Parts: sequence; C-alpha cells; structure tokens
Amino acid sequence: MLKEFKEFAMKGNLVDIAVGFVMGAAFKQVVTSFTGGIVSPLIGLIFKSNFNDLKYVITPGIADETGKVTGEVAVLYGSFLTNVIDFIIVAFVMFMLVKGINKMKKKEESAPEAPKGPSQEELLAEIRDLLKK
Repeated sequence: MLKEFKEFAMKGNLVDIAVGFVMGAAFKQVVTSFTGGIVSPLIGLIFKSNFNDLKYVITPGIADETGKVTGEVAVLYGSFLTNVIDFIIVAFVMFMLVKGINKMKKKEESAPEAPKGPSQEELLAEIRDLLKK
C-alpha cells in the first residue's frame, strides 16, 4: 500500500499541482502585502481613514476605562473589500498566466506535415497522360 501511494504521489500531474499550490499561496501573500501596504492606504486617503478599518456599526458597543470597545456589532466591509481586491488581482494574474501558457502551446504545435508522395497536380498530370495513351 505504501508503494502504491508513493507511485500515486510521484505522478507528474500531482507534483505539478502541489508546486502550483505552494506558488499560489506564496503569490497570495505577495498580493495581500501589496493590497494592504499600497492599495489600501491610497484608497484610505479617499475615505480619510484606514481602509481595512472601515465598518458599518449596527449596534455601538460600550467603551471601558482603557478605551476598548466591547459589545459592538458591525459589518466590516473594509476588510471584505480588501479581500475582494486581493482576489481580483490574483484572478487577473492567473488569467494572464494561463493565456500566456496557451499562446506558447499553440506555437509549439507544428503545422501538419504535407502528405508524402506526389502532389495533386502531379497526379492529375499523370492521369491526363494516361488518358492520352
């Protein structure tokens, strides 16, 4: 059973998927850093606040003596929008990557080879010559 699992795990497609998954996770971290460090502050300038902290308070909470708010019920739409922006960036880059790979595959496909033997014109000329006899 261990041998079968090893053969299954070492198949090319499974290894490719694993490598792609790890690279995708790393790329997600880069995009999250880009969105959190560059995009969100720029959008935050528009709203005059930290973009990730944007929220719609449904029920205000009570602040204690340290200033910590407890019991607040809020919709955290800023962090949701940040995640949507992350998704759009990752989806766009993946689309461009797949599009590039497909374009390279089309170039690799060679034109079909010409059929071996005489051409159509040569065959017609031969038939013509046989009919003349």
